[in-house]
Amino acid sequence: MIEFYKIQGSGNDFILIDNRENALREVGRIDEFVKTVCTPHVSVGADGLIVIENSDRAHFRWRFFNADGSEVEMCGNGGRCAARFAVIKGIAPPRMSFETRAGIIDAEVSGAVVKLRLTDPKDLRKAYTIDLDGAPTLVNSINTGVPHVVAFVNDLDAHDVSGMGRAIRYHGEYRPAGTNANFARVLNRHRIKLRTYERGVEDETLACGTGAVATALIASWTGLVDSPVDVLVRSGETLKIHFEKTETGFGKVYLEGGTTVVYQGFLWDEAYHTTGR
Repeated sequence: MIEFYKIQGSGNDFILIDNRENALREVGRIDEFVKTVCTPHVSVGADGLIVIENSDRAHFRWRFFNADGSEVEMCGNGGRCAARFAVIKGIAPPRMSFETRAGIIDAEVSGAVVKLRLTDPKDLRKAYTIDLDGAPTLVNSINTGVPHVVAFVNDLDAHDVSGMGRAIRYHGEYRPAGTNANFARVLNRHRIKLRTYERGVEDETLACGTGAVATALIASWTGLVDSPVDVLVRSGETLKIHFEKTETGFGKVYLEGGTTVVYQGFLWDEAYHTTGR
């Protein structure tokens, strides 16, 4: 049996496994394992799975997998949950750094609240048009560890996030890797309301940390907000984004918010082996 924790951050839920002693040695293909255990009703169910491994560059190394089994560079809310998990398990102190495919991430854990310093964003593109089913659509994009498109809309509650998000996610402009899609409404100079379609989950999620950061940065670059920015996500929770503007972009970008340990348990092999179903 494989020990795991279920931890959620602002509505994003993750399965976390300590693999420093090769706990996953008998699961077979990791992508198939992830797809199975992240499927609701069939197994545990989650937006993604995080594997903690040893690192010679930081307190630990993580591997992050979306629910579809794809491994990606970074996930903001997942990073916050990983930092909380590392403190609970004694893997790292409250002030830590961990290795990701996007680079070294610094984190500070204070009880259930985790503040994450992300790698500096890149690939900023402001106010350009893409074609969505014959309709020219004004968008912005930035990479905050993973790629994000941001569009500002007037009626966010009624917006077709799943349909339009899917169209942007698979748009030819962002091939071959695709992108995440964010739809936002600026409420005032320090507050944004946000809905996100996540690549890998392939639907709207209750929150997206890197998406919240991307949206706050784009809104700042277009002169709509100032740091710090509270981002109200679909779960009803608020993520706080801190950043500094530079001549070419942004630096010292932080994502802060709460986490919840949902439960701790053990995966039986029946939870990830489909033989006999």
